Amino acid sequence: MNIDSPTGDRDRESLDRTDREFLAEAVKLAVDNVADGGGPFGAVVVRDGEIVSVGQNRVTRDHDPSAHAEVVAIRAAGRNIGDFSLEGTTLYSSCEPCPMCMAASLWARVDRVVYAADRHDAAEGGFDDLEFYRLFETDRSEWSVPVESLRINDAAAPFEHWMSAAGRTEY
Repeated sequence: MNIDSPTGDRDRESLDRTDREFLAEAVKLAVDNVADGGGPFGAVVVRDGEIVSVGQNRVTRDHDPSAHAEVVAIRAAGRNIGDFSLEGTTLYSSCEPCPMCMAASLWARVDRVVYAADRHDAAEGGFDDLEFYRLFETDRSEWSVPVESLRINDAAAPFEHWMSAAGRTEY
């Protein structure tokens, strides 16, 4: 779609309407999840205008701190597509993805991330997203959780084996 074409305004309106519809679906998933006792986050992965997967925050339900809506949707999309690469997809989220979810989006190679509420809204709702964004802007020596490197003799062995493995899947 060329939004710089003479019909670009109409194309842009169509794209915005579609984005709005998928965002509305992500927000609905989040609201429904709250009603079911879960966290206020929902996500939708879309390819070629079709929903590939959805996700809702399952942190407390599954006792899994990594089960954020975006990660749940990304995992399901990989299974549904049959590939770890989600190239050609857009991730729609009810809220700006936290640093973990943003990193997962980058690792998944989604083409776009579109969100409704932002990190400030999440902070108002009692979530740490804003604090984590701030933490990553500071030097690790200032973190309350020590992050340390301890180099052992075979530290690079997994990568050496990876590089010599026949038939490895590049990513």
